Amino acid sequence: MTTRWGLTVPLTGVPLPAHREIIERLPDLGYTDVWSAETAGTDAFTPLVLASQWAPTLRLGTAVVPVYTRGPGLLAMSAATLAECAPGRFVLGIDASSPVVVGNWNAAEFTQPYARVRDTLRFLRSALAGEKVSAEYPTFSVSKFRLERPPNPPPPIMLAALRPGMLRLAATEADGAITNWLSPEDVRTVRAEVSAGTELAARIFVCPTEDADAARGLGRLLISSYLTVPVYRAFHEWLGRGDALEPMQRAWAAGDRKQANAAIPDEVVDELIAHGSPQACRERLHSYVDNGLTTPVIALLPTGGDPVEQVEALAPR
Repeated sequence: MTTRWGLTVPLTGVPLPAHREIIERLPDLGYTDVWSAETAGTDAFTPLVLASQWAPTLRLGTAVVPVYTRGPGLLAMSAATLAECAPGRFVLGIDASSPVVVGNWNAAEFTQPYARVRDTLRFLRSALAGEKVSAEYPTFSVSKFRLERPPNPPPPIMLAALRPGMLRLAATEADGAITNWLSPEDVRTVRAEVSAGTELAARIFVCPTEDADAARGLGRLLISSYLTVPVYRAFHEWLGRGDALEPMQRAWAAGDRKQANAAIPDEVVDELIAHGSPQACRERLHSYVDNGLTTPVIALLPTGGDPVEQVEALAPR
């Protein structure tokens, strides 16, 4: 059984200030971590700053912060601020994100994603250690940057990683890898690319309802939205799911989203979305750990039920 049990915050439909009561209770329920996300909702840092004061034993992680949407110095400052609020309890997760988030929504140029993540990781290592950084990295340059308030200790840095190249970078230069959209069996494929001692975290989509049709319907909407993105399409082709998802890809490319959803087999939804009773969902989460996952992070999908009650029901104890 895993010693870590994470939750994605904020919860859908719950105002950010209203999270205080449930976050204060998470350690007693058996949760060890809270992890934020950053796409078009809250930023990644603010929910964790609040959580750092509401529950002073939880580990806090960003999963993940894009390396293009903040300048290198600002990213270091944001990380240092949260690390100061939660000394020794913060993990900085970074990633390349996607052309939509970076280019369409944030007016930045999405080029050389692997190299930009690598260079940002190397810059952050130096900056968060309090060093003055003047360097010409292949994808950007920094001149005479030094944090005024370097954190003590510097936070670990993890990389979002889906395929062998980024997974190996996470294992050799970072402090772990963060992944998502995979089945328990897929964890073995991912784990084979990183050493046994490397932390491997994954956001797992959990839909605690015994209405299988409703869970699969919601799962299909998410799968067609995510797995048609080129990086995720390549990830699932590498995992061996390319043929099963090809009809969805063709329909999506033709602009027929309804058909794209209908083309996703039940078996694929059931592999990628944990659904059923809370007990069944907990057992599914543990199966990820049995296959090599270090840190399962629940991403609670809306079912119409009370999300706070569902967080309680999904607790490991």
